[in-house]
Amino acid sequence: MADDIYRLLQQKLDQYSIGFPATESGIEIKILKRLFDERDAKMFLAMSPQLKTPKEIAEKVEQPVKEVSLQLNQMTEKGLLFRVIKPDRTRFSTIAFVHGLFEFQVKRLDPSFAEMVGLYDEEAFDNAMLMGADYFLRTIPVNQSVELTQNIAAIDDAMEILKSNSKIVVTDCICRKRTEVLDHSCGKPLEVCFMFGSMGQYYLDQEIGREVQLEEAISIIKQCHESGLVTQPATSQNPGGMCNCCGDCCGVLKALKTHPKPAEMVFSNYQAFVDSDECSACEDCLDRCQMEAISMSEAETAEINLSRCIGCGLCVTSCPTEAILLKLKPGDYRLPPKTTSEQMMLMAQKRGLL
Repeated sequence: MADDIYRLLQQKLDQYSIGFPATESGIEIKILKRLFDERDAKMFLAMSPQLKTPKEIAEKVEQPVKEVSLQLNQMTEKGLLFRVIKPDRTRFSTIAFVHGLFEFQVKRLDPSFAEMVGLYDEEAFDNAMLMGADYFLRTIPVNQSVELTQNIAAIDDAMEILKSNSKIVVTDCICRKRTEVLDHSCGKPLEVCFMFGSMGQYYLDQEIGREVQLEEAISIIKQCHESGLVTQPATSQNPGGMCNCCGDCCGVLKALKTHPKPAEMVFSNYQAFVDSDECSACEDCLDRCQMEAISMSEAETAEINLSRCIGCGLCVTSCPTEAILLKLKPGDYRLPPKTTSEQMMLMAQKRGLL
């Protein structure tokens, strides 16, 4: 009976975001048992991604409001639910495994859980992230990397995204935190993931993030770019979060790197191009590229494999001779979904759920 509950839980989570697929080994069930006891699993199964008050949830599960409210708050403290607190009411909802349950464990991550997630990534979740990459996170360029003749759109500019949010919260990157607790750290900055709006407030309420002012947020972004991190906000015009990722630790980039043509899998409007006459063959760009899209030609100049370039611009900002530039991809400029709701709907359509 208990295993049936966790299988139902896995199937429910598989409907959200980029999914939570089953495996032959059953590692996903071990992860769920680590996070949920049976009582919490039953409550999660009775809920939905739609925010509800304790009274509404209590009516559905036919339990006293006081008991349900206590359990919902306890589950939130464990990182198992999303909660929005307003002056007149508090509401709760279910959340995806990513972004959600996994990231909410950022301050309680230990080697045992980190290893479980690593095994799950290798068996199934990396592929799920690869298939959902374009509507989950999108790659935006370092704003100094686009040639001056082009105007970079505000929705593709990390600085403008930060400026458009009144509340900016920063937290540790869960992907690099996972490798760090397993002693496989890449050594890149850790506190680099931004949350905005109600998600940012959740991180503050749970004490798993801290609020920063715009000046510090911009400083963090600059440090990320100097360290060779790829900026990836959620794929909507008003993203609830913005990650800064590396190809060694980030689940999405790590999965993309295994694909023969990462450029086809991402939501990005830019690609890099080399002026071979200006290239000094310093090879700095080879180390900066997270997709291994750059190699040296027989003429000893850098060349870009456009099937692998995701348009982040890291190679541009490290080029001492300014031989590399980002340019708009041929064709129409691609606009991300306007809202998170539209983003989630498109992800569900792509996975055949709608």
